[in-house]
Amino acid sequence: MSTSATSDASAPWYKQMTSYHWFVFIVASLAWLFDCLDQQLFLLARNSAMKALLPPDMDPIKYGGYATSIFVAGWATGGLIFGSVGDRIGRAKTLTLTVLIYSVCTGLSAFSKGWIDFAIYRFLTGLGVGGVFGLAVALVADTLPDTARAGALGTLQALSAVGNIAAGLTSMYMGSLEASKAIEPGTAWKYMFLVGALPAFLCVFIQIRLKEPEKWVKARAAGKAAGVKFGSYSSLLGDVRWRKSALLGMVLCVAGVIGLWGIGFFSPELVGDVMERSLKAEGVAPEKIAGEKTYWIGVNSIVQNLGAFFGMLLMTKIAQGRGRKPAFAMAYVAAMIATIGFFQFFDGRGDIWMSAVMGACQLALFAGFAIYLPELFPTSLRSTGTSFCYNVGRFVAASGPFTLGSLQAALKAGATTPEAKLEAFRTACTYMSAIFLLGLVALAFLPETKGRPMPED
Repeated sequence: MSTSATSDASAPWYKQMTSYHWFVFIVASLAWLFDCLDQQLFLLARNSAMKALLPPDMDPIKYGGYATSIFVAGWATGGLIFGSVGDRIGRAKTLTLTVLIYSVCTGLSAFSKGWIDFAIYRFLTGLGVGGVFGLAVALVADTLPDTARAGALGTLQALSAVGNIAAGLTSMYMGSLEASKAIEPGTAWKYMFLVGALPAFLCVFIQIRLKEPEKWVKARAAGKAAGVKFGSYSSLLGDVRWRKSALLGMVLCVAGVIGLWGIGFFSPELVGDVMERSLKAEGVAPEKIAGEKTYWIGVNSIVQNLGAFFGMLLMTKIAQGRGRKPAFAMAYVAAMIATIGFFQFFDGRGDIWMSAVMGACQLALFAGFAIYLPELFPTSLRSTGTSFCYNVGRFVAASGPFTLGSLQAALKAGATTPEAKLEAFRTACTYMSAIFLLGLVALAFLPETKGRPMPED
C-alpha cells in the first residue's frame, strides 16, 4: 500500500489518502455513478416507453408513476437485503453482485413487450440499485481515514450527478438519431436501456483488486468471538442506541426521497409537455417533434444534474464547516422553495436554469445522507443501518409517484384542454412539495455528529 498520503488531519481530505484509498474511492464512486446512470435512463425513457408499451387509451404518466413506484419498492427491498448481507459477508463481494443485477436487468428492460414485463424488469433492477448506496458508503467509511471520510463521501455522492448527466447526453444523442431517422421514431428508449447494461463490466475490476476493509475484517473476527451479530435487524431495532437513529434517519430520508422521486424526477414530463407545445407553436414538422422533445428532455436532465453536482459539493462544505444538522435544515427549506418555483413557473427554454436550482437544492440532501448516515451506526451495523434509513423509507416513498398521479388525476378531472391538464400537474407537484418539511421534524430529534468518532460495538 502506498504511504504517500499526508498524516496532517488539517490537510484537504484528498491529500490524506494513499493509492489504495483512491482505488476504493474510485470503485465505490463508479458503482454509485453507474447506478445513478441507470436510474436516470429510466426516468428519461419512462414516458416514451409507456407510450410504446401501453394501448392508446391508457395514460402514460399514470402508468409511468406505477412503474416508478414498483422500481422504488424493488430499490427498498434490495437495500434491506443487500445492506444486511454486506455487513455479514463483506462490502466488496456484495457490491459486485448488486452492480451486476442492476446492469443486466436495465438492459433486459429494452426487450419488454408490454407493461407487465417492463415492470418486472424495473423491480429486479431496483433490487440491485437499492443495495449499492449503503455498500459503497460503508466501504468508503470503513476504509478511508476518519478525517477524510466526510469530504470523500460528499464527493462520492456529488459524482453521482456525472452518471445522471451521462444519461442526459445519451437521451440527447438518441433524440438526434430519432430526428434524423437513423433509428425509428419512438424507439430511443430501447437503446437507452441497452446503454444501461454497460456498467456490468465494472464487476471485473471490483472482483480483481477490491479487498474488504481492514476495520470490518477485524471487527468481524472480534464479533464472532464475542457473539456480536453482524447485519442483524434484531440488533439494529432491538437496541435503543441504534433503534432511535434508524427510525429517525429513515424519516429524514423519506422526506428527501419522496421530494426527489415523487416530485423532482417528474420534471421530464413537465419539460416534455411545455416543449411540445412550444415546438408546435413554432411550426416544427410533426415527424420531428418526438426527436426534438427527447433532445430537450435530455438538456433539462443535464442542467438539473449540473446544479445537483454543485449543490452536493456545497452541502458537503457546509456539513463539514457548520455541522450536519444546520446543513440539512437549510437544504430542506431550500428544496421546498425551489421545487415549488420550478413547477409553478417553468414555461419554456428560457427557464431551463430553474432546473439547475431545483437539482442543486434537492440533491444536496443526498450528499448529507452519504456523510451523516454511516456516522450513526457501529461497524457491525453500518451497512445495515445506512441501508435501512436510505431504503426502508422507500416503501413509503414508493407511494409518492402513485400519490402524484392520483392527485393529478383528481385535479384535472373535467379538464378538457392540454393547458388545463398541465396546470393540474403543476398544482399537484406544488402541493406535494410540503413533504420536505417532514425532514425538519426528524432532524430536531437526531444528534449532531460533526467532530465525533463513529460509534463502535
